[in-house]
Amino acid sequence: MSHITSENILLIGSTLLIAGVLIGKTSYRIGLPLLLIFLLVGMGFGTDGLGIQFSDMHTAQFIGMIALCIILFSGGMSTKVKEIRPVLLPGLVLSTAGVLLTALLTGLFVWWLSGMSWTNIHFAFLPSLLLAATMSSTDSASVFGILGSQKVGLRNRLRPMLELESGSNDPMAYMLTIILIETITMGAQLSAGTLLLQLLLQFGVGAGMGLLMSRITRRLVHLYRHIGSSGNAAREDADQASSMTSILILASVFLTFTATSAMQGNGYLAVYILGIYLGNIELPAKRGITKFMSSLTWLAQIVVFLMLGLLVNPHEMLSVAPVSLLTGAFMILLGRPLSVFLCLAPMRKITMRSKMFVSWVGLRGAVPIIFATYPIVAGVEGASQIFNIVFFVTLLSLLIQGTSVIGCARMLKLTDPDATEEEEFGVEIDEQLPTSLETIKLTDSDLAAGDTLRDLNLPQGSLVMMIKRGGKYIIPNGKLTLKRHDLLLIIKEDNRHAQT
Repeated sequence: MSHITSENILLIGSTLLIAGVLIGKTSYRIGLPLLLIFLLVGMGFGTDGLGIQFSDMHTAQFIGMIALCIILFSGGMSTKVKEIRPVLLPGLVLSTAGVLLTALLTGLFVWWLSGMSWTNIHFAFLPSLLLAATMSSTDSASVFGILGSQKVGLRNRLRPMLELESGSNDPMAYMLTIILIETITMGAQLSAGTLLLQLLLQFGVGAGMGLLMSRITRRLVHLYRHIGSSGNAAREDADQASSMTSILILASVFLTFTATSAMQGNGYLAVYILGIYLGNIELPAKRGITKFMSSLTWLAQIVVFLMLGLLVNPHEMLSVAPVSLLTGAFMILLGRPLSVFLCLAPMRKITMRSKMFVSWVGLRGAVPIIFATYPIVAGVEGASQIFNIVFFVTLLSLLIQGTSVIGCARMLKLTDPDATEEEEFGVEIDEQLPTSLETIKLTDSDLAAGDTLRDLNLPQGSLVMMIKRGGKYIIPNGKLTLKRHDLLLIIKEDNRHAQT
């Protein structure tokens, strides 16, 4: 891209973003994951489309690393411990043993295909495992984007289970990819003991650094909050404080990743733990921080998908199309389901229908394609074929599984209209005030004593500020008749700030 000027880069980038956003607006109507639209837009503007040339794998890997840190941290922040606690065991088993089993089963299948006379791939066992490892993790961003847009909830705590798995399984896939690349390039032998030792080292250091940096980041946030707060100094603008705190946390995310990686730990795991910690504690201007990270996460995902679309040459995928189709079909129909059922077999409380749905929601996303750039940068033989196969399988997964998620949930009777995520009112109060806000969704039991505000058993010191019914907002009064599924915004006295 050396012949492209800075102005042209901005022109191309802004055009891609605008085109992707406008085209993506219609994605949910046809059941396509939004991020798939950006991937296709990138391909349309790429070498085989409008002719934009981009083939710098080092740059792509660097941008992907930054984006993945942001995505994993944001995913951790949105993970509520109280929701995932009941599904902690199955979620973690799927994100570790499930990824390992998926990689092993798919790797064996690719190795078997490589021995067939009609195929044009000839991978040894370790490169076959490497190919499988790069795409062994799942991506639920598209899934929950579709579920959220259609207001579809899930029964049996499936949503938090899948959120936990998808948020925590990328580090496992990354570790497998890096270990296999090092083994192949160094010509070493990979034994089960060596693999286990490497995994324990990366998991241990990653988890330890994640917890340590969580405490440090919290102290940094409170240090910033209290600098200049004493004396007669002018009080900082609330918007500025929220913005600066968000930037401070973002810097801590990258510091956590780099420091953990320098200590031979898994930086992505550390970043995810940092997100979980900060997402489940009280922080000043937390709503503003969450909005900032949400917007940044969307931008990171969009940029990555557009970049990856530009990076691939569709005509090169045609040569590996038969092998990619077979590999994708194996992962969707056998590899993922077998790993899920084997991992969840001891957990008899999880129903058969739930296991079938979890098996189907094994979408591949941007992460496998990012990981597929690592073998190319490392100079692994056959790396370009690995990249093209991973890209093809990702497209296949998004097209087939991504368009059938809702249909699958409904067919298995796992949808629950009462389990849809509650919408927020968009109201925030100053963290210095001794009050807090919460929302309550009314049920039949709440209305058993009566259907007016005076009949509700609200805690002393609580006041209903606003009511949301459907898409309408209602100012409350004593005569208003309340209905099931009404969403109440409540302000209440809270002394937690005085204890901070």
